[in-house]
Amino acid sequence: MPPAAEPKADAKPDAKAVPGMIWLRPERTGRGPEPAHSRAAIAAAAIELADAEGLDAVSMRKVAAALGAGTMSLYNYVPKKEHLFDLMLDAATGEFALPDAPGGDPWADLRLLAHEELAAMRRHPWLAGLCLTRPSMGPNALRCTDFFLAALATSPVASALPGGTRMEFFALLNGHVCQFAEWEHNVTGGQSAQWQAELVAYLTAQVATGQYPHLAATLADSAGTAPLEPDAMFANSLDRLLSTMLGPPPPRPAA
Repeated sequence: MPPAAEPKADAKPDAKAVPGMIWLRPERTGRGPEPAHSRAAIAAAAIELADAEGLDAVSMRKVAAALGAGTMSLYNYVPKKEHLFDLMLDAATGEFALPDAPGGDPWADLRLLAHEELAAMRRHPWLAGLCLTRPSMGPNALRCTDFFLAALATSPVASALPGGTRMEFFALLNGHVCQFAEWEHNVTGGQSAQWQAELVAYLTAQVATGQYPHLAATLADSAGTAPLEPDAMFANSLDRLLSTMLGPPPPRPAA
């Protein structure tokens, strides 16, 4: 029987044989020559492409071209396109400017975490959608998760909660930031002034029918109130969410 043929070095791997999480694959096996590309460089090239053209523009071919590599050779580093998204998500999460450990004030610590996440999503408009559709627990995501749990541990209210509940709160906080970032992007960049004016006209006409009395009363109660700027709206909604985790918020310092 003739010996089995050696697989080509740049052959695309069998998708069924590749783990679904890239974090289960070591970046290096410790054998052979130094790799020509690192996961960090691959993620940086993909992020630059997504920032410029959107997530849909990211392909293995374009990322390989940006790195000066062959498309098929890139599969030696990133066997699946989904793995490429995982690397991008974790690299963007690595931009969060967090201290090594919480400072002991859970309100301040969790506000910092939420604002760092929102800032990253403002820099990378594709990030919120990717986080919602393909959450990943790479090294940087684990760092943020542990920071969140360490902050909860300093709260008399949150530290008494079961572990499962604390993880639910982490998902709620992350989901809230993602949804706000998506809303903000759509309102400020994706939806025209004409669409917003049409929405106001539609709501006005509908509440005038009398079919929605609670909505009509709520809108009447808020009439004449200037809409909040996005930063103030985020701060208010964030504090309402944190109060469910930490109890009543401390008084804000006088301006």
